[in-house]
Amino acid sequence: MLTLIGLAIILVIVGLLITEKVSPVIAMVLVPFIGILVAGFDLGQIKEFYGDGAKSVIQIVIMFIFAILFFGIMSDVGLFRPLIDKLVQLTRGNIVAVSVGTVLVSVVAQLDGAGATTFLLVVPALLPLYKKLHMNPYMLFLLLASSAGVVNMLPWGGPTGRVATVLEMDVNELYQPLFSVQVIALTYIVALATFLGIKEKRRITKEFGVLPDVSELIKPVELSDEEKALARPKLFWVNVAIFVLTMALLFSGKLPPGYVFMIATSVILLVNYRSPKEQLARINAHAGGAIVMASIILAAGTFLGILKGSGMLDSIAHDLVKVLPSASLPYLHIIIGIIGIPLELVLSTDAYYFGLFPVVEQITTQAGVAPTSAGYAMLIGSIVGTFVTPLSPALWMGLGLANLSMGKHIRYSFFWIWGLSLLTLASAIVIGVVPLP
Repeated sequence: MLTLIGLAIILVIVGLLITEKVSPVIAMVLVPFIGILVAGFDLGQIKEFYGDGAKSVIQIVIMFIFAILFFGIMSDVGLFRPLIDKLVQLTRGNIVAVSVGTVLVSVVAQLDGAGATTFLLVVPALLPLYKKLHMNPYMLFLLLASSAGVVNMLPWGGPTGRVATVLEMDVNELYQPLFSVQVIALTYIVALATFLGIKEKRRITKEFGVLPDVSELIKPVELSDEEKALARPKLFWVNVAIFVLTMALLFSGKLPPGYVFMIATSVILLVNYRSPKEQLARINAHAGGAIVMASIILAAGTFLGILKGSGMLDSIAHDLVKVLPSASLPYLHIIIGIIGIPLELVLSTDAYYFGLFPVVEQITTQAGVAPTSAGYAMLIGSIVGTFVTPLSPALWMGLGLANLSMGKHIRYSFFWIWGLSLLTLASAIVIGVVPLP
């Protein structure tokens, strides 16, 4: 009975997330509550499950709230824009350099973990350059999507936090082995950018007879009056120092990540915006994104608290172990990682990490696989494809900015991104981040 009710809860939630009939918060709060009542648990037990689930994610929630505020304010003061403008200038006129520069620009833009911000920064800055050089704009989106997907592996990016939520562990500790995986993946993407740049250069020469003459630098996008009012160009190097110190303290592990971002957010507000009114305005400007992510993580924590506390996940795992071929169980997480990119087309991020991953983790744990290994395999297998799916609102917005087609983007990018994903997963296995059973 627990297996059937648990599977029903998971399938209904995944279905609601895929079809987007309700918000993730509603799905992950109401469906488990109804399911646990049907299973016969009383309110006292449900209270205990809720407490355990909420307690397991509270540190992750704190980190997400203040990380989003920190990077949002850093973007307001203009920390990233000069770096992007400079990279645009350095890559002008050279097809291969533009391709590689796209990767570098996308990496910088995605540091805040917000896909919408990345597309807003990168597409308007680089699209005119691509058009001027007669480069395929879908190549821009391939390189942007894959680069931003890999950077999204950072603790505040979202997917890593979701895995940490399921595993009930510190997200910074979970991330540390992933840094080397990110470096490897970005190396592959730079190599792909070089290859595609050479290929694109030949195509342009063949089609137009000669490469375009770019006599002027593409000028930086003009700032709006509001952006000018928020920017702090005179404090640029001070903000760079704050950013570097924050990252150093974060990766040192001397303080909890949430507290690091609390301190850093307070410092940048004090340095850049002196009046309480300005400081509150900056917090309010980014509070929406912070609250949305926090509410999703809290809802997921209670959802997982109910599934784990009631014994449903254990029951599902035990029963599925009886059905699946025993030889495949220790490799299930790797199998799911291999098909992670196709799954991105049909599963939302929340459905993948909060619906599918807990079941896979429980099954592989029964087969002797470390929970972190299962998390790494599924994370690495899918994350490169974060922005190749129609389920990504940020991608829709980016394509809208460029007046491009979602279908053409998927056709152009899908197999390249799947190949990058498989290479990255294989490399993670080789270096021991995802050890073979």
